[in-house]
Amino acid sequence: MIPIADNIASLRKPIINYFFIGINIALFLWEVKLEVAGELTNFIQHWGIVPAHLSAVMSDALSGDNPAAWFAVLIVSSSLLSAMFLHSSFSQILGNLLFLFVFGKGVENVLGHRRYLIFYLICGLLTGIVQVLAEPTLSVPFIGANGAIASVIGAYLLNFPKAKIDAIIPLIVVFIPIKLPAFFFLFWWFVQQVFYGIGSLKISSAVNPVNIPYWTHGIGLALGVILARLMVKYKPSTAIY
Repeated sequence: MIPIADNIASLRKPIINYFFIGINIALFLWEVKLEVAGELTNFIQHWGIVPAHLSAVMSDALSGDNPAAWFAVLIVSSSLLSAMFLHSSFSQILGNLLFLFVFGKGVENVLGHRRYLIFYLICGLLTGIVQVLAEPTLSVPFIGANGAIASVIGAYLLNFPKAKIDAIIPLIVVFIPIKLPAFFFLFWWFVQQVFYGIGSLKISSAVNPVNIPYWTHGIGLALGVILARLMVKYKPSTAIY
């Protein structure tokens, strides 16, 4: 099931949404280049969210008198931002960007450009923090825009609960067009993540353990609903708040 468009008219061009899509594509191409050079594993370990690394530097900073320890916290914490623009497979980035393209423009329309930029980054950062708190000793990195996009979907459904989504069902060489309620894709968003291992890049260490991201993305969904309601600039007549 591939979403391709919605039936919500946009009042403004979603330039921030296009900006996020462009960054994700550019960095994924960089990852592919690093994979060819055999340097991708180190890159992901450094720029992905590794809960054990974050927990260790935070513990050192809180237990010691060394101001430099807080600088280390700042450096390592930058992974909370960078990780949301990295992906581990072709299927993960394709799925994420399709949902971002379809649902993000409506949310940007409601929030406005600046607030949408802040909304997306805050949701991604908070979801990353939840992943660290859920398993602080885990040495496996988390990467992907999944948490931020779950928030975008939550904000979209809050404002456009009756929207219809144009989608296609791929059947080998035949593509069947259909129109489905937006709420269906809340369910489909979680189902499709089972297939995110398809087309994986060659990363020596494991990434994105399945048992943790699923429920943290649920928290991302809730964050999107809460923040969208607080930050809304233009409330559509279809909104359920």
